[in-house]
Amino acid sequence: MIFIPSLLILTNLQETSSHGDHPLSRIAIHEATLALTPLAYVEASPSILGLTTGQNSEWVTVEYSTPIPSVDDWIGVFSPANFSASTCPSENPRVYPPLLCSAPIKFQYANYSSPQYKDTGKGSLKLQMINQRSDFSFALFTGGFLNPKLVAVSNKVAFSNPNAPAYPRLAQGKKWDEMTVTWTSGYGISEAEPFVEWGPKGGVPIHSPAGTLTFERSSMCGAPARTVGWRDPGYIHTSFLKELWPNAVYAYKLGHRLFNCTYIWSKEYQFKAPPYPGQDSVQRVVIFGDMGKGEVDGSSEYNDFQPGSLNTTKQLVQDLKNIDIVFHIGDICYANGYLSQWDQFTAQIEPIASSVPYMIASGNHERDWPGTGSFYGNMDSGGECGVLAQTMFYAPTENREKFWYSTGYGMFRFCIADTEHDWREGTEQYKFIEHCLASVDRHKQPWLIFLAHRVLGYSSDFSYAIEGSFEEPMGRESLQKLWQKYKVDIAMFGHVHNYERTCPIYQIRQTVRNTPILYAAALILKAPIIESQANTLLNCICQIFLLQNICTSKEKHSYKGNLNGTIHVAAGGAGASLSPFTTLQTAWSLYKDYDHGFVKLTAFDHSNLLFEYKKSRDGKVYDSFTISRDYRDILACTVGSCPSTTLAS
Repeated sequence: MIFIPSLLILTNLQETSSHGDHPLSRIAIHEATLALTPLAYVEASPSILGLTTGQNSEWVTVEYSTPIPSVDDWIGVFSPANFSASTCPSENPRVYPPLLCSAPIKFQYANYSSPQYKDTGKGSLKLQMINQRSDFSFALFTGGFLNPKLVAVSNKVAFSNPNAPAYPRLAQGKKWDEMTVTWTSGYGISEAEPFVEWGPKGGVPIHSPAGTLTFERSSMCGAPARTVGWRDPGYIHTSFLKELWPNAVYAYKLGHRLFNCTYIWSKEYQFKAPPYPGQDSVQRVVIFGDMGKGEVDGSSEYNDFQPGSLNTTKQLVQDLKNIDIVFHIGDICYANGYLSQWDQFTAQIEPIASSVPYMIASGNHERDWPGTGSFYGNMDSGGECGVLAQTMFYAPTENREKFWYSTGYGMFRFCIADTEHDWREGTEQYKFIEHCLASVDRHKQPWLIFLAHRVLGYSSDFSYAIEGSFEEPMGRESLQKLWQKYKVDIAMFGHVHNYERTCPIYQIRQTVRNTPILYAAALILKAPIIESQANTLLNCICQIFLLQNICTSKEKHSYKGNLNGTIHVAAGGAGASLSPFTTLQTAWSLYKDYDHGFVKLTAFDHSNLLFEYKKSRDGKVYDSFTISRDYRDILACTVGSCPSTTLAS
């Protein structure tokens, strides 16, 4: 009888936690009132930032004073600097807009670094500012977040060229010898021509043109992205660098040719071209989900993202010479509709994304919004409905709205699914997944990896255990047979903010045709004892009880030969607030860790792969395994995958 409530749970899509309110959403900016105080002031210095070419980040000192200090006073950073009612769109011409209609881009309590502020009324902050294509001002508020009163506003602070190109993001193109460069600037195509100057390091550079995209407030699907979270995204440019030589090092810099024939440049960067498909060389891949952004100055803290996100970023930067490509599998920056956060995230990952391909997958915090075609009807994207992720980052999809794609890297083939769209059998995405898995040449690319945001495989996370599914409801029901048929080595997921690794799993379906069992089942459920109905009922019971998830090996760290199953990994602990495990013990779970971390895969050759789980706090390896095999092991039959022997054979 246990299966009845389980069946009811499985028939409903359970919404997972949205991980708390975004810190900017706690500020009731529409309720702000004027309380300008003559003796209060805010001063920021320096007033001009980024005087060096390519300098897109700088620290600002903010000093402030008020004659009536309070413990809930706070400093808000606004951009553009003029954040008054004049910038607020009016929904109705007869109704005046609010005093303020734009959330700050970051904030901090006035007493954060000045413990005596409550007594003296004087304080100071050091805040890191990045180039976000407009000027800044710093405002002192009293009344807390729910009843903010504007006490004083600072002088304006601006970068010397706020429109300068910034935050390059590399990604693989649709061909193995193609790299794409995406960046952000304040120059539209009516002002300047965007391009990339690039070539072999030390060689003669060439220019490749770039396409330009942007979007409007009307492109957003709801609040806050369409209201207080809206901020002009500037222009997003993408250039395609083609016919790369395998493993060659290329230098590049971003450029804009103004129509007065002057040039605006970024600083110079470099990257290593991908290996040829099947190339036998050491290839290193980092994979994680749910990193989010942190603030090095401690502002706008969101669910402990600062230590996790910043530590993960730091470890990747320190080990960058040993990383070839990165996959961030969903829940990118948790902007949740506050568009300024995307600039801050791309600035955070610039040292990584400007040097190696930074590939993303779509997560619930990028895509989900009711009535927009997402598989889940929740509001986790804050009204972004995929627009920001699909525009800010390039991925070799056939259609940006359908964010699934395949890409290879040397001996690896990656099939990246979009869990925010329907993946079940018969859908367009299901057909893509099968084609991606079926079309790989395992002689060239023996290491077949499936990536997605939500857990479509196995997880002991508390949220999945309480559903009774240990997976996204309906997650593996359609995909399990594809993983098995095409011998996927590792399936890796985010969404749950922890780390877990399973044994190699093969799911076996067993059919029971025993009349006494049929009748017993019917009696238990008080159904009429009619064999045809009992058969139908039994089929349901078989689906619940008789799908046996078999560990195909007792080995835990050194796999040799055919895996006979797929190893499932949850790697969603790169930065977001951690998620607990269930206390229930599952036979398939080998290693769990309630901490921030990421995964690294190293293919030494066609026969040897190293898997490592590293903690973000120290970069040390806490879980690992190896796979050693020959090509014939991949060709060999797995459980139930070979045709039955016939008399002729």
